[in-house]
Order: sequence, then C-alpha cells, then structure tokens
Amino acid sequence: MPWIAALAPALLVLAAALPGDSRRRVTLAAMGAFAAALIVALGLMLNGGASGFLLHLDAVSGVMLLLVAFIGMIVTLYSRRYLDGDAGQARFFRWLGYTLASVLALTISGNLLFFAAAWIATSFCLHRLLVFYPERHGAQLAARKKYVASRLGDVALIAALLLILGRFGTLEFGAIFAATAALSGSDDPGIAIHLAAVLLAFAAIVKSAQFPLHGWLPEVMETPTPVSALLHAGIINAGGFLIVRMADLVALSAQALDLLLVIGAVTAIFGAAVMLTQTSVKVALAWSTVAQMGFMILQCGLGAFAAAMLHIVAHAMYKAHAFLSAGSVITERKPGAQPPLPLRMLIPALAVAVLMVLVVGALFGMPFLEKPGVAVLGATLMMGLTPMLAGALMARDEARFVALRVGGFALAVCVAYFALQAGAEWLLAAALPEQTVPRGPFALFWAAFTVLAFATLLVLNVLRRRGRAGPALQAFYVHLFNGFYVNAWCNRLVARHWPLKGGV
Repeated sequence: MPWIAALAPALLVLAAALPGDSRRRVTLAAMGAFAAALIVALGLMLNGGASGFLLHLDAVSGVMLLLVAFIGMIVTLYSRRYLDGDAGQARFFRWLGYTLASVLALTISGNLLFFAAAWIATSFCLHRLLVFYPERHGAQLAARKKYVASRLGDVALIAALLLILGRFGTLEFGAIFAATAALSGSDDPGIAIHLAAVLLAFAAIVKSAQFPLHGWLPEVMETPTPVSALLHAGIINAGGFLIVRMADLVALSAQALDLLLVIGAVTAIFGAAVMLTQTSVKVALAWSTVAQMGFMILQCGLGAFAAAMLHIVAHAMYKAHAFLSAGSVITERKPGAQPPLPLRMLIPALAVAVLMVLVVGALFGMPFLEKPGVAVLGATLMMGLTPMLAGALMARDEARFVALRVGGFALAVCVAYFALQAGAEWLLAAALPEQTVPRGPFALFWAAFTVLAFATLLVLNVLRRRGRAGPALQAFYVHLFNGFYVNAWCNRLVARHWPLKGGV
C-alpha cells in the first residue's frame, strides 16, 4: 500500500517532467493518481494504516489523499480545453502537474522533513501558476503578497521542526505521535512543546490566509480559472491539514489552541461580513473561502479536529464546483428589496435555530459546553435557514402545513449535520488525540461570541436588503466592502519594498 500511495505524486512528476505533449500526460497521470488513492483508501479500510520514515498512512492521510487526487483529476480534466490556442498551455500543464504532485506528497508524508519539503514545493509551484500571465500587474502583486506570507510560514514550520527534533530526537510522525501520547496526561509538557505548537499554529494561520494576511486570496483572480479552483478547493487547506496532522502535539498546548481560536474567529467573522457586500461572483467566492478557512482554524482551536477535517472535505468539494461553474453564470440577480421580514419574527427564528442545534447536539452526545467547535458551525449553518423559519412563523392558519414542512426540513438539516460530525469522529478516532488540554471560559466566550456575531450580521444584512439601512449602516457597508482597507495597506507596503516594473 505505501508503494501504491507513492505512485500518485510520482506519476504526476514524471508526466510533467517529460518533454512533449504535457496536457495528455498530466491528465492521464491525474487519473492514475486518483485510482491509486482509491486503492489506498480501500486498503486502509481493510487492513488499517501503515507508518514508516517516508510515508505515514492513516485515516487522516487517506482522506486527504483521496480528496486531493479527486479534485486534481477534476481540475485537470476541466483544463484540457481551457487554454486551447494559448501559447503557454504546455507550461501551464507542466506546473499544474508539479503542484498536484507536491500537494499529494504533502498528504502522505511520513516525517516532518518530507512534509516541510512538500509544503515549500507546493508554494513555489503554485507561484508559477499564479503569475501565469506575467504582464498582469494585479496577478503579480497578489502573488508577491502570497510569496512573502508563505515564506513566513516556511520559517515557522522549519523552526518548529527543529524544536521537535531536539525534544524527541526524531521527525518521524509515528514516533512523534507515540511520544506525545505519553505526555497527554502531564500538567506541563515543557516549553519546547509549547513553542513548537505555537509555531505550527502560526504556520497554519499564514498558509490559510488568516487575518490580517488574507488579502492576497481575494485578489488571485487573474490566474486561469482551474488554478483558482485548485487553490480554493485544495491548496488553501494545507494549513488546516498541518494542524490536524500534528493534532497530538498541538493539543498539548493551550497557548497554541488559543491562538488558533482567536485568529480563526476574527477571520471567519471578518471574511463573512466582507463577502456579503461583494458584487463579483468570483470575489465573493474568494471571501467565502477566507471565512471558511477561519471556521476551520477556529474548530482546530476548540479541539474539534475531526470537525475541521470534515470541513476541509465539504468546503473543497463545494468550492471546486463553484469556481469551475462560475463562468456559466450569464446573468446575476441583483439583491433588491426583500419581502417584509419583521425583526419580531427574525429574532425568534434565530432563537429557534440555535435552540435546535443545542438540543440535537446534546442528543448526539455533542453538547455545546463539551464540543463547542461542532456547535458553533452548526449554529451558523442553521442561521442560513432563519429567514425561511421566520417566514414559517408568520404563516397564517391556512398555511400551517407549510410551516410544519419548513420546520421539518430545518430539523432534518440539523440532524444530518450532527450525523456527519459523528461519522467523522468515528472514522478519524484512531488518528486523532482523544482529548486536548482543559479549556476554560476563554474558549467558550469566543465560541459564543462567534455565534452572536453571525446572528448580528444576519440581522444587519436583512435590514440593508430591505432598503431600510440608515446613513450609519450605509457608511459601514462601504468600509466593509473595502475590507476596512487592510489589504490596501498591505498593497502599499509590498509595492514600496518590492516594486513592479512599470508601476502597480
């Protein structure tokens, strides 16, 4: 099974390196990589995992290998005709093959040194795709901002690697996980563990475009569409995968978990708020990715590693489809005034949605106080149904059956969500730590704050779209549309120290 897993990235490297028609070879190699990933996933189900110096195969790596191979195959098949007639088509497929190979190698790495090499290779290969059109200054500026942020993450990862090597005397994942399992009951694992965990958290934050280093992600729109799909559906998840992969170590440090929690919560709220103001489909999708990555990091900070892994899979599938199909949108419906939706109905609907999450979560053995990471995303998901629930609450006697159907649908969505969470925990139980360090009121505060913030965003958005926003809300909307100018400041900083030829 390890040899079959190693075949997935090897096929793509070989296909990209050989001279000639790289389009056909890379496409066939991507299909072969997906077939290899399917065989590995089946082998993991039947025979369990396999751990060695070069490769580490368990439920976490198996899920990611299958996900990346599938997304890579779809993106490659989509790209076959995308650049027909473009002089750089062969170059595009060559770097696409190298990028996919690097990400696949990342998922099956057996030691931190191999992981770091694949991590850095992914960034450099992706950079070549981001500047595929070098004459576009917007693409160059976004790629340079990502380049700087990625190098910060590389330094943090390498520093963590050295600390782990000094503490455990090994970089092999199997040995590290065994050593951290022995420390799980200790009161203080040591300063080296805390510092390594914080550095890993910082590397993940930078890689996942978290606030305030998020600005490059919404601006990567002048690269070919398949690159956007691969980036938003696969590569951007590398930060979250790092934390899930090293969950046994990160779970020992409350400081690292708190860093992930705060940055993830701020990014999720900020990204979702800005997304609601965007008028471009692809830019709105990019800001959605910023928010979703914030949620993923937030879940890691709350110790919900299985939930974060499920989030990676769900978001990757959705976002790949969204970007690849965005070009088929011929007309966009303008968000005009909505039917009247009084706050006296919206607020009770919000309360019903949150209460439904609390009750169903408790029935599934996932109460808010014990597993806030699962409940926070569940509450936010259910808030998307609150306008529908509010409309049901307004139904008159003759439409009660409609209200019952709406309530039943909302309940079914909530049950399905927690069922998926339970399934993810069962599937990944052997590969993830059983518990994290005890979390106090600080974690619960940020979890509750995130839910309250999203409820507030929903109310403000309903007020604005009803055409009843006052001057203060309209001014806030303008500033929010521009992301409070954080990205503009970053643009000036990069342009000053790394100027583009011909100006920005």
